Amino acid sequence: MFSLFKKKENINVDYFPFTTDMHSHILPGIDDGSPDLETSIMLIQGLMSAGVKRSIATPHIIGDLYRNNPETINNALQLLKTELKNRNIDFQVSAAAEYMLDSYFLELLNGKQKLLTLKDNIILTEFSYASMPDDPGKFSFAIQMAGYSPILAHPERYPYYYDNYKMYHRLADLGFMLQLNLLSLTGYYGKEAAKAADYMLKNELVSFVGSDMHHERHLAMLSESRSKASFNKFLSHRNWNDFLE
Repeated sequence: MFSLFKKKENINVDYFPFTTDMHSHILPGIDDGSPDLETSIMLIQGLMSAGVKRSIATPHIIGDLYRNNPETINNALQLLKTELKNRNIDFQVSAAAEYMLDSYFLELLNGKQKLLTLKDNIILTEFSYASMPDDPGKFSFAIQMAGYSPILAHPERYPYYYDNYKMYHRLADLGFMLQLNLLSLTGYYGKEAAKAADYMLKNELVSFVGSDMHHERHLAMLSESRSKASFNKFLSHRNWNDFLE
């Protein structure tokens, strides 16, 4: 499990364009990210080797798949924090959630359930990859009327926008802050996602950048991209997530 770092002992630090990773799936055993504590620790050590000092874990909340809640998320968070302390690993981890904008989310919102925030009133949201939302404005309006500010995760990965880049501007106008995945700039998700990410950056539509770390394959690709400077040339001019620190 730890072979990646045994082979790469000379990894340089401080190559990610942030010290706070605001989008990851490193909590053990509650979604499609880390399955256990050992994997969580391995992913965190990889983030640390990239200069990351803090992670806001964002496990999925999806009505028909991962019905996580504050209890399940905080239980997993405490397990991870205890393990970090036991191993004397100096890394800060907190937790919010990545909310799928579906009917279940609207139930939570209409039921005035307290949502898990990245900071203050800011929440992380996502769309389905399979189908374009009929009315994203409906969600942004409901979110803002409930007193929250939405970040939309990885819009460059939604294939239904690839032939209509104007929608990225529309989403920003609706009040969504847009979050880019680092891996999108490497081509990991395909050429179309990389092109969309490039467009968003050139048009200054990106507010936040995250790893969206799920597993060792993500970590390996990000490590390889460091040496190729696949994303540093786009992002090195600022610390992208300083607003959340």
